[in-house]
Amino acid sequence: MTISPFLWFDDQAEQAAQRYVEIFPNSSILSVARYPEGSPQAGTALTVSFVLDGQEVQALNGGPAFPFTEAFSFAVSVPDQAECDRVWDALIADGGEPGRCGWLKDRWGLSWQVVPTALPELLNDPDPGRAGRAMNAMLTMDKIDVAALHAAADARA
Repeated sequence: MTISPFLWFDDQAEQAAQRYVEIFPNSSILSVARYPEGSPQAGTALTVSFVLDGQEVQALNGGPAFPFTEAFSFAVSVPDQAECDRVWDALIADGGEPGRCGWLKDRWGLSWQVVPTALPELLNDPDPGRAGRAMNAMLTMDKIDVAALHAAADARA
């Protein structure tokens, strides 16, 4: 048995999968099933199976009936600011939009959370003052700024 996310796209599942595997290491397209000849979408992708950094994902070109919402997102844990910047910039490129607190939507409307490992470490600090200051700083950010989080956590009232 395996469990994997299944994403419903209007008509760009293959393009999205190709872009995602370019962004994330250890990623690849596994297979593309195409609509058969004689159908209105003949030759275009019906389903796409791909791997994102080891996680298998399925995507369907199912039409506009079910757009993405923030109720589903991919959370991406990144080790440092440089990787946060790289992933964030790649996901909002070509029409994506930043959100608050590390969230964004890519150009297809899929939500992502780009979270440097420093964020949960600071939010779980045993000193409630440090954790609270880091939380308050995070709440003002779109893309997470690790240096600003540390500065806020270390600030004294």
